[in-house]
Amino acid sequence: MMLLFDRPEGRLQAVLKPSRLIRWVYIGRLSVAWAVLIAAFSKWLELDSDKTLIVMLTFVLSHIVTVASFAWSDVQRRPFTEGFFYLQLMVDLLVVTAAVHVTDGQVAALYILVNAVAAIFLPVRGAMLVAALGIVLYAADVSLLQATTLAAPFILQVLVFALAAAGSSLISAQLKVAGVGREALEAKLKRVRLREADILRNIGSGILSVDETGELLFANASASELLGSDLEARVGTPILDYVHAVAPGLAEALRRATSEGWVAARSEGTLRRGELTVALGVTTTIAPADEAVGGRTITAIFKDISDQKRLEQLNLRAQRLEAVAELSASLAHEIKNPLASIRSAVEQISARPAANDDERTLGRLIVRESDRLSRLLSEFLDFSRVRVTKRELVDLGGVVRGAVRLAEAHPGRAPNSTIEVTITGDPLAVTGDEDLLHRAIFNLVLNALQATRPGTVVRVTASPAPAGPAPAERLPRGVPSLARGAVAIDVTDEGAGIATGVRERLFEPFTTTKVGGTGLGLAIAYRAIEAHRGVVLVDTGDMGSRFRVLIPYDDATPGVSE
Repeated sequence: MMLLFDRPEGRLQAVLKPSRLIRWVYIGRLSVAWAVLIAAFSKWLELDSDKTLIVMLTFVLSHIVTVASFAWSDVQRRPFTEGFFYLQLMVDLLVVTAAVHVTDGQVAALYILVNAVAAIFLPVRGAMLVAALGIVLYAADVSLLQATTLAAPFILQVLVFALAAAGSSLISAQLKVAGVGREALEAKLKRVRLREADILRNIGSGILSVDETGELLFANASASELLGSDLEARVGTPILDYVHAVAPGLAEALRRATSEGWVAARSEGTLRRGELTVALGVTTTIAPADEAVGGRTITAIFKDISDQKRLEQLNLRAQRLEAVAELSASLAHEIKNPLASIRSAVEQISARPAANDDERTLGRLIVRESDRLSRLLSEFLDFSRVRVTKRELVDLGGVVRGAVRLAEAHPGRAPNSTIEVTITGDPLAVTGDEDLLHRAIFNLVLNALQATRPGTVVRVTASPAPAGPAPAERLPRGVPSLARGAVAIDVTDEGAGIATGVRERLFEPFTTTKVGGTGLGLAIAYRAIEAHRGVVLVDTGDMGSRFRVLIPYDDATPGVSE
């Protein structure tokens, strides 16, 4: 048990332990024994033989018991028991009684010290028992050995001993209760801190704390992972310059917080990962000055919001496509019927016997362009009518193989290009419209075959993308429809990549870089996947592009469970 005092500054400090106090008991006992021996030597010729015997026995007993007790408690490190403490206190009472007898009662106050020690080592009943035994020994010494009458001074002294013993016992009991409460509070605080540390270590967001000079105070594992460095090893060193090199927005938020007291409720920055730039969401807080830190503490909480940004773009694109689809449907209907009438009239005019060669040539040109415009309007209608008309169990592995075979036979593919197909986890069953999915995958594969360089390989892979913890590039976070997992289909070409300006409008109608292209193939594919609650993601660079299609499982898909 650790004994505690409440210091003026309000902190409970441990000042006594049994192992520490018992050593002082040893020292005090031997000091009294030596003091009595020295006092006896100074008046050796004046002492009675019984006092001389008491002095020698006390000296020998105190040393034997002290040495044996020291060997028990400090050499062998045996646990303390009540019996051990009772033995020590009995010996101390005998030593004090001997000192009182030799000095004719001049050091009787030493009984109070023994009672105080008993109150610390023993429960209240034990301490009062030791006090009572001390009073009995004192009374026996006064009445029997010193042959003195038990007068009023003696009674007053006994009352002082009793009151001191009772007061010491009560104070010690309260201190012990306070000690137990403090230990329980410390244990609870330790559990809370361990839980807090565990939460901070495992939270997905990065947490970074610095002082007013920019010196790193704390960083969790997510912060180290996001910033690409073991930040725990940098604790106690300036960190803002390093943070600025990899995440300028985060460093700026920390600098403004340290210098201006500016708090970022929600700001955005970027994080450099090699050639990639990742979007960061940053929030900063400022804690008041702390004695342990020596100033204010600035904490930044940041996370990768690339998926969030990507989803915002997907939602915005979906809204635009829906508006374009409605407009396309109405325009196509308004134009197609008059166009058919114009084509029919031109055919009739060109077929007249009186028509000359120039009129027939112009007629054929108008008919051909009318047919081309009619096909474009049909594609417009296809784009606007992309809907799941039937839901059935579909094997996406078979759909991918069929779309690849059809694309391989297309005349518009790059010369000498080939397709490499890898399907994992066959069959890949989802619920959806097989014709619509076939059209979407065919458009993506054909687009890759037309975009890839001559003589290169287009790689098509299909595999399960399970739910739960997964890399962001496998299954983006924040898409409710993908919470149960999905099938991932990747179509990768080795073309020149997609320009930034085109990439932002890639799935909008009429966006194309191909000569003669209508720019509706990818738009139709996107809407078809969207109709199945899936997403289409694009990664592009100088060495080619990758289109990733994620088609979710749903409750009706066999083999899928929560």
